[in-house]
Amino acid sequence: MSTEQHPPHAMQGPQGSPPPEMLFGHPKGLFVCFFTEMWERFSFYGMKALLFLYLIKYHLFTDEFGYNVIGAYGALVYAMPVVGGLLADRYIGMRKAVIFGGILLVLGHLGMAFEGHQAVIVAGEVQRDEQALQVFYLSLALIIVGVGFLKPNISTIVGQLYPESSPKRDSGFTIFYAGINLGATLAPLICAYLGETYGWKYGFGLAGLGMLAGLLVFIRGKKHLQGFAEPRDPARILKKTAGITTEQWIYLSAIGSVVLVWGLIQTHSLVLSISSLLPAVSPVIWFLHSVSLVLAIGIGWFMVKHCNPIERQQMSALLLFIVAGLVFFGLYEQTYGSWVAFSDRVMDRNMLGLEWSAGQLTFLGAFFVISLSPIFAWLWPALARKHCDPSKPVKTALGILFAGLSFMVLVLGIQMPLSSGLVSIWFLVAAYFVLEIGELLLSPIGLSAVTQLSVKRVVSLMMGAWFLGTSYSEILAAELNKLAAIDTQGGVISDVPSAMALYEQLFIFSAQIGVVMALVFFALAPLMKKMMHEKTATN
Repeated sequence: MSTEQHPPHAMQGPQGSPPPEMLFGHPKGLFVCFFTEMWERFSFYGMKALLFLYLIKYHLFTDEFGYNVIGAYGALVYAMPVVGGLLADRYIGMRKAVIFGGILLVLGHLGMAFEGHQAVIVAGEVQRDEQALQVFYLSLALIIVGVGFLKPNISTIVGQLYPESSPKRDSGFTIFYAGINLGATLAPLICAYLGETYGWKYGFGLAGLGMLAGLLVFIRGKKHLQGFAEPRDPARILKKTAGITTEQWIYLSAIGSVVLVWGLIQTHSLVLSISSLLPAVSPVIWFLHSVSLVLAIGIGWFMVKHCNPIERQQMSALLLFIVAGLVFFGLYEQTYGSWVAFSDRVMDRNMLGLEWSAGQLTFLGAFFVISLSPIFAWLWPALARKHCDPSKPVKTALGILFAGLSFMVLVLGIQMPLSSGLVSIWFLVAAYFVLEIGELLLSPIGLSAVTQLSVKRVVSLMMGAWFLGTSYSEILAAELNKLAAIDTQGGVISDVPSAMALYEQLFIFSAQIGVVMALVFFALAPLMKKMMHEKTATN
């Protein structure tokens, strides 16, 4: 490997610090974030590939309760970045937030390795190891709060490394996104295989070791962040209240929030009615609504009081990007719910001379992102040079469209079964290929839009808002998944044709959502582009 120094006009760190060293035309800090996020995603997706199957097959949860757990977990894990982003913005800085979040994640993923005794059915009743379940819920709580501190800030650091008008910004985020998916590719192949073959604890335990590796990479790469990730006002976090510094209060409060989330995550299938005028939903959803209301008021107040007209329009455009992300990931997150159940129950999983587990097959999404990322990283600058690069709103609409079309591929597979009556695995491969084209059109572009359109004072908070939108997508995905919930015996079904018909209905409905919402955002694209007030990119 070789490095090159910035030309005179290149990126500068805070307060005129020396320009950062470059690697392959990008700041070295990008690759620190790349490898940190790669290992963090290894741990996250290694656990996630096993989560639904673990609940259904080991703890004998029903499909509906299993979907509720992964929906509640996903919702909370993406809601917490709102708080983590705010605390990093105003107090501790992004670097300290990432390190603290990484420590919680290591503890949480390693805690998942405690599986206890397998559930059994006695006299028609399921008997579970309640102690093991409590450890399981506590581990999820540690992961949820840990992601809240790490996730928005690692992405924000990437955006800080590039000038707003840099033509390399989108390709930098695409490279960063490839790092995410490198970890997400390896994790299901290894963790899911270990978990389903040798024992769930081995898959979960390896995921924890992956997170530890990511934390060490980030700590060692501090110098390449060029000071972008440090506290905005170092003296502020040293002020003491009751003999404890503000920074210490933040960490203590975060540990307290782990206890609260521990209790909240256990209410995944409880329905609570607050008013006869409002629908009865789970406490997790009420929590999301509360966070969203506070965030909406805060953003609205900031836009009115502290933004000029152009900034106000840019922030409004960003909110539309967040809605688009919610729709896309509401479809996408079914890959860890209904798609896993579908491939486990009604699919011939033989491919290339091997029989793959349903958990392992979740690697396909990240595999295609890795495969396609170099093409997209080359494509956007190439199109920009020819003045025909699609706008971010058009890319976003295309992303939603491809998400919808991926479900139609699965419908085609159901309608063209093998002689065994099962669906060919190649339809799942093709569906992932189509879906990941959509992801590469929408997700890295969305992350780039957050750092570009946010007022700098609240960029981490707005990154948190992006992930809050994703948290609602987890709830949407869970509700869609439940449309194909099936009564099973430890995940085993007795009527394959009926199951396939149920999955077909769900996939057609999901495809309709994708196509209709894509048309809506195609119609909004000209207005969104105008509201963005993009500067002309220069080298």
